[in-house]
Amino acid sequence: MTTARFADLMKQDSVTHGVPLRFSFPPYPVVGMPVFVLRQYIEGQDPVTGKPLMQEVIDGLTQPITDEKRKTDFRKISRPRLLEPDTEDNLQRFFLEKGWTDGLPIILPTEERVAEMLKGTSHAPDEVVGALSITDSLVPEEYTVEKLAVIAVMAGARPEHFPVILAIASTQEAAWPTSTTSFGRMIVVNGPIRKELGMNSGVGALSPLNFANSVIGRTWTLMTMTFGNAKAPEAFMGSQGNNSNYNNMCIAENEERSVWEPFHVQKGFKPEESVVSLFRGWSVINSMGATNQRPPHEETVMLLKAFCALRSSATLLLDPLVAKNLKEMQGFATKQAFCQWLSENVKIPAGQFTKADMNYHFMLPFAQQGIEPYATWYNLPDDAVIAPYNKPQNINIVVAGGETNAFWKTTDFAYNVSASIDRWR
Repeated sequence: MTTARFADLMKQDSVTHGVPLRFSFPPYPVVGMPVFVLRQYIEGQDPVTGKPLMQEVIDGLTQPITDEKRKTDFRKISRPRLLEPDTEDNLQRFFLEKGWTDGLPIILPTEERVAEMLKGTSHAPDEVVGALSITDSLVPEEYTVEKLAVIAVMAGARPEHFPVILAIASTQEAAWPTSTTSFGRMIVVNGPIRKELGMNSGVGALSPLNFANSVIGRTWTLMTMTFGNAKAPEAFMGSQGNNSNYNNMCIAENEERSVWEPFHVQKGFKPEESVVSLFRGWSVINSMGATNQRPPHEETVMLLKAFCALRSSATLLLDPLVAKNLKEMQGFATKQAFCQWLSENVKIPAGQFTKADMNYHFMLPFAQQGIEPYATWYNLPDDAVIAPYNKPQNINIVVAGGETNAFWKTTDFAYNVSASIDRWR
């Protein structure tokens, strides 16, 4: 079963992939609804077909599949390599109407501009980098180095930015998935290439003040919209959307001012390597700032409690001054030591965790399978105290900012993947 909001996607998915799965659809929404309403959904009608829902489930499990249901229609998106010549205004309008932009004007990808972009890499234009789709309803669209050069030009990038863009593309990760949840993403660049590109890791790193940060992050968005078919409301269904998707919180880590080792070194890369890391999540909370009464480690505990009902992963974006305070004043010699302390000291009542909507829907199956810690937590009394961030490695720390104040940001963003940039030079 899946909610009625996804009915069209599920139908197209079965046709596209030739797998005649049957789906029944309860009404939408599900998350946040009380149990008695969910029971009414199950005991009522399928809003898509109008049939009794549970009888439909039984029929779907027991009735034979007809030949008509077995038909497939593999829809592979194809586009001409070149468009017909036209005026700049008409072409800008054409790209906008096709859904190939983020709603803002683009740099038109002429053959000359694409050829110039390709000078940023030693890789052949026809080399396949990956494939992408934000929904299984379409066959993932394959993209080559040249196709990515087109997107990079559209975003306003320059050849020197292209290896970072290729590294992001090589992960085959979309800037957002197809979900009713309004996801956000984050890009963190480490290593020497930060300085080569003049990326901002200091004052205003997350603000729209730096050219490299802006165009690299925007390229990922345009890549997702074109190759991932992220069109609203057909495939993209984020209820409210996420403004960070304009440049996907693209920053560099402030390695020079950090008192700790860089993020990419924590993930097994060498300090001299250039690496891009991707994160995904929902929300960002600004700290209230450290005080004598509540130092940064205690403030962070309070902030993490706001996220633990959604997921047990987080990323802290710390101003260098905050990191310095944590090391020199609070005694956390490494990022790992601070993460370990947070893991042991962020505590909430079990009832707060188990009754949270997201955990009820997504974690209950793990509990029923006996997977820890969920199996234990779901059997504890509501007032029992648990540590939702029970795995320190699920708490990540990136140092960014300009040493101007004792503020930082706490996100529920989980670390996703890293990719080598040097490989794509």
